[in-house]
Amino acid sequence: MINKLLVFISVILFSFASAFSQNVNIKMIETSDVHGAIFPYDLKENREINSSLARVTTYVKEQRADTNQIVLLFDNGDILQGDPVVYYYNFEKTDTTHLYASVMNYMRYDVGTVGNHDIEAGHAVYDKFRKELNFPWLAANAINTKTNEPYFEPYKIIKRAGVKIAVLGLITPGIPQWLPEKIWAGMRFDDMIETAQKWVKIIKEKEHPDLMIGLFHSGVEYTYNDENENTYKNENAARLVAEKVPGFDIVFVGHDHAGWNFTTKNSDGKEVVILGTTNGARDVAVANVNLSYDKTSKHFEKNKIIGELIGMKNFQPDPEFMQLYGKYLEEVKKYVSRPIGEFTETISSREALFGPSKFVDLIHTIQLSLTGSDISFSSPLAFNTQIDKGTVYVKDMFNLYRYENLLYTMQLTGKEIKDYLEYSYSNWFNQMKTPDDNLLKFKLDKDGKIKYSERTRSPELEESFYNYESAAGINYTVDVTKPDGEKVTITGFTNGKPFDLKLNYTVAINSYRGNGGGGHLTRGAKIPKEDLAKRVITSTEKDLRYYLMKWIEKEKVVTPKLLGNWKVVPENFWQAGKQKDYQLLFN
Repeated sequence: MINKLLVFISVILFSFASAFSQNVNIKMIETSDVHGAIFPYDLKENREINSSLARVTTYVKEQRADTNQIVLLFDNGDILQGDPVVYYYNFEKTDTTHLYASVMNYMRYDVGTVGNHDIEAGHAVYDKFRKELNFPWLAANAINTKTNEPYFEPYKIIKRAGVKIAVLGLITPGIPQWLPEKIWAGMRFDDMIETAQKWVKIIKEKEHPDLMIGLFHSGVEYTYNDENENTYKNENAARLVAEKVPGFDIVFVGHDHAGWNFTTKNSDGKEVVILGTTNGARDVAVANVNLSYDKTSKHFEKNKIIGELIGMKNFQPDPEFMQLYGKYLEEVKKYVSRPIGEFTETISSREALFGPSKFVDLIHTIQLSLTGSDISFSSPLAFNTQIDKGTVYVKDMFNLYRYENLLYTMQLTGKEIKDYLEYSYSNWFNQMKTPDDNLLKFKLDKDGKIKYSERTRSPELEESFYNYESAAGINYTVDVTKPDGEKVTITGFTNGKPFDLKLNYTVAINSYRGNGGGGHLTRGAKIPKEDLAKRVITSTEKDLRYYLMKWIEKEKVVTPKLLGNWKVVPENFWQAGKQKDYQLLFN
C-alpha cells in the first residue's frame, strides 16, 4: 500500500514538474582547422583517407535524425588553405562559387569564425568567400580601420525551441606577425580578452541569451612561443578569455590542432567547458547540453554540459555528398596531375630535420634564382614527406611547400644574419656534451626525460620543425658542443667573397618569417617589429609555391643536390645524434 502511494505521489510530482518545466537537449558540433579536407582523398599522395567533411556530413546527418535533440553546426576557421582543392578554387577557378562555400551551405552550418589561414588567402579570396556563405562568418576583434567596427560580424544569435544562444567569434590577433600587410589591409586585430569583455557586456545587455558560446580561432596554451597570460594580443588566448571574462558556458577553440575536452573555471568560480578539434576533419568537438525551462522564473537552467571528441574514421563518406560533389574532386585531380618537370633524385623532408638536405637546398636554390639575393633563408615546411625521382606533378608542389607565403627580398646586416642563425640553431639543436646525447632539442619533463605527446605518442620537439631555418649563399658551421648563441661560425660567401658583420646584404625570405613569424628577426636579430616592413625591398605578387612551380617548368629537368655550404660539427657527434634521433622520430 505504501509503495503504491509513493508511486502515485511520484507520478503527481512528475506531472507537476512537467507542467512547469521543459527539457531541451542541444548538441553543438564544431569543425576546426579542416584545411580544405573536403573529400576523403589525399590529392597529394593519391590515396583515400579516413577523414574529410564527407565523413563529417554522415555524422551530422545521423545526429539531426535524432528528434530528441537540436543539432547546431559550427566551424572555427582555417578552411581556405592546406589542400589542392581550396588552392584551386582560391586562385585558379575564381569565376564561380567557391567549392568550400557550396559544401558548407549544403551541410547547413549555423555559424563560423575566420581563421588566420583564411586571411592568408588574401582579400580577393576571403571577401568573395564571405559573400557566398549562407551563414555569418565571425571575428569580433578584426576591426575595419576606416569605420572602427568589426570587419566581419562579431556575434550570432541562434534561437531553437525557445532557447537563445549567443555565439561570439574571435580570431587570433597574431596575424600581423605572420602575413604581409597587403593581405589584411584595412584591418587591425585587437586583443582577444579586451574584445570579449566589450562584446559579452553588449550581448548580455542587448540579447539576454540562455547560453553564451565562444567560437575562437585561437589555441589553449597561452605560454606558447614564450608568451604568458599577461602578453598583450596573446596568440593563443582562448583559455584566458574563458577564465578571465565571466559569462561563457562553452568555448570552442582552434588554431593549435591539439584536440581539447576539459573544464575550467572563470573568475566568478563558474565552470566553462573548453572543446577543440585536431585538424583535417579527423574529428569533431561536440558539446551536449541539457537545459530545463522553469515557467516560474521564465528562464532556462543549465543542467549539464558534456564534451566529447568524435573521430571520423568509423563514419563512411555520405553518398549524397559524394554524388553531388564528386565531379569537382575529379576536376581537381586532373589539375594536380599535370606534369611540370622531372626530378633526377628523390628528396625527403626527414633529412631536413637533422642538418643540410636536398629538400631545403632546392628551395634555397630557387629563392636565390628568383630574387638574385646574396643569401637565402628557408626551412622544411613538412615533417615527413617525400617527392620521388621521375615526373613531378602539380600535386608535388603542395608537399614541397605547404603554405601560401609570398617571397620577400629584405635588407639585413651581417650581424643580424648571424644572430638570426644563432636563434634558429639554439632552438633546433641541443648542446651535446657527448656523442650519446640527443642532437635535436626535445621538450623535457621534470626528471629531464623526453616528453611524449599524449595524442600521438611521439617525442615532442622544443621548437616547431618549420622554424628550423638554415641559410644558403654563405658558408658556415654549427658546433653542437657550444652553448646557445655561440654555435654558428660564418667563414664567408659561397662565391668566395668575405662576409662582414657590419655590412648590409640582401636576403630571400618568405613573408611569414619576414613579418616576424617564429621570432627569428625580432627575438633573434633584435629588429623591432615595427621596423620589419622598412626592410622589405621587394615582394612577389603571388605565393611562392606558384613561382617554385614555374621555375621547375622552365628547367624541365631538375637535379636536387646538396649545396654543401654548411655543416654540423663535430662530425662524430652529429652522426651519432642524428642516428639516435632519427630512430626516435621515425622508428
